[in-house]
Amino acid sequence: GKESTHTKEQLSISVVENAFPPEIDDENISGDWLAFVGIPTFQKIERENPGQVKSFFSLGTGTGLDVLSGAEIFGAKKLAFSDLQEGVVKAAEKNIRNNLLKPGEKEIKAYVGDLFEPLRKENPAENPRFDIIYENLPNVPLAEDKEIQQSHNSAQYYEQRKESIPEDVHNALLDLHYLALQQAPEFLEENGAVLSLIGGRVPLDTIINLGKEAGVHSEVLTYIWKVQILEEDVIGGYAKYEERGYGPFIFYRADDLERAFAGVSFEESGKRAHEIEKSLENLRLNATQAYALWKTGVTIGNTGVVLKST
Repeated sequence: GKESTHTKEQLSISVVENAFPPEIDDENISGDWLAFVGIPTFQKIERENPGQVKSFFSLGTGTGLDVLSGAEIFGAKKLAFSDLQEGVVKAAEKNIRNNLLKPGEKEIKAYVGDLFEPLRKENPAENPRFDIIYENLPNVPLAEDKEIQQSHNSAQYYEQRKESIPEDVHNALLDLHYLALQQAPEFLEENGAVLSLIGGRVPLDTIINLGKEAGVHSEVLTYIWKVQILEEDVIGGYAKYEERGYGPFIFYRADDLERAFAGVSFEESGKRAHEIEKSLENLRLNATQAYALWKTGVTIGNTGVVLKST
């Protein structure tokens, strides 16, 4: 590949217990959102508007790899990131500083707290603003008996929210994505955009309407499929929510997804998203069906979306 210009060739990443670790094994790389979807999307944006992204913010960074990707692909000078827990943020900051070639040439800001809360100034005119805000927030509310501090939980789960959430958004378990889109305009540069990575599992229109309900304009930039990893937690978790009247959620046999997406390039996937979804209509599995099939040894997958909101 191309030589790195902003980050070290060989990254050295340390992972704290409650940050979702990156996939190291190539076999599972398609299960890793950032490598498989985030980075190619950043590259697509940079190709279309070279050098335009000068500031990059990751909402809920985890390990900090997304920030390093923003530095490398966009050459962004201003890098910022947040996470809910101080330990995660400290480890991410260390990862970022240790893996940039010239950290002194970047303005690096770390924030600890809930969504955009730690960035908000009393006078909104003083809020930090960014060309790209990137988020891959968790979808599934935390079960009563789980701690968000436990490993993986930070990637999949979040505490129940107190804000007012539209019923269809809450029913689809998209609360955090909605709140992020609702709050983001105060932190976007004039021509900036939010990139939301959302594990499908609900109809495309439900995801696109998130923007409308949050007061922004949203479009599907990229539509992909991936094999579901952490099946017991994720498919099982969604199945439990279905039992409680949420959803229904959408999974597929991985083989069916592979056929439906055959010949679709990453570049054109967003434009063809509805067409692909329609071709899969009769092959949908709800979470309960997918969980039962997975237990018999069937590989289950789901679709994913990069939503661009302005």
